[in-house]
Amino acid sequence: LLYQPHISAGRVPSDSGYRIYVDRLMTPSETVAAEVEEVLQKQLNWSEGRLEAVLRGAAQVLSALSGYITLITMPQTATARLLHLQLVQIEPGKVMPIVVTNTYQIQSVLMDLTAATSPQDGKGQKSDLPKNPEDIDGELQILSNFLSRKLRGRSLSEISSLDWSELDREFKNYADSIKNLLAELTRRSQMPEYTRILISGLAEVLRLPEFSELQQLQTIIHLLEEEQEQLWPLIFEAPESQSNKRVKVRIGSENPLEPIRSCTLVSATYGPNSLPMGSVGLLGPTRMIYENSIALVEAAADYLSGAIGGV
Repeated sequence: LLYQPHISAGRVPSDSGYRIYVDRLMTPSETVAAEVEEVLQKQLNWSEGRLEAVLRGAAQVLSALSGYITLITMPQTATARLLHLQLVQIEPGKVMPIVVTNTYQIQSVLMDLTAATSPQDGKGQKSDLPKNPEDIDGELQILSNFLSRKLRGRSLSEISSLDWSELDREFKNYADSIKNLLAELTRRSQMPEYTRILISGLAEVLRLPEFSELQQLQTIIHLLEEEQEQLWPLIFEAPESQSNKRVKVRIGSENPLEPIRSCTLVSATYGPNSLPMGSVGLLGPTRMIYENSIALVEAAADYLSGAIGGV
């Protein structure tokens, strides 16, 4: 549980020693958890509606309170929930659906509605006479209202699997086009697989002796800035792979990435209704103050979950 880094050094806890402390002896600080929640509520402005700015602010708060590097992943679009859908006619036969989600993200795609906007004659066959653009605008507004009411609160992944045969009869001409449209939006929302990670706190860790070696610091910075796709799976775990513990702690050699094998990574996911949408993490030395770091991460994840869920 203790080891001697070099001959002239004293004994310090090993990774396994820290693991026993975290799992069996440590209790997250309730005082720190209350403090971070209070600071986040005071300093973050959700009314501006810019999610990235809010998350960057949260990252700065955590790095200032902990003294470690803060990592916050942007939300995954596939798990975002639809707030509003508006169909806008760009030109005859061309419509752009605009989807607004609860993460303040906007998805849009240009679609062809030529077949759907050709009127039918008395025999139920397509007529060669085009619809009046104003008539189409009116139908699209009615359809937008109908779809927003039907789809509000659903994730894009849920929407793609809906039974569109349930669409009201007056919208039967649009059903196939809308189904294809939402399938395309869902496909786009799932790419890329990894969302961007917002970083804060590099200046704070420069004061720590573990980060005084230039070469080690350069490899960590390269990982954080250029190889985020490798780091992303460590701080965000899909629902089916999550353990029973809310906060994940990877200590030293438990980290599979070489640049951070001398560090500890503390992380937790955030999202409404226990649906992981993004993640919060702290990266620091293995001798970090675990009771504070775990409390900080968990409190921040809880705060973001509640704030996004209340949008």
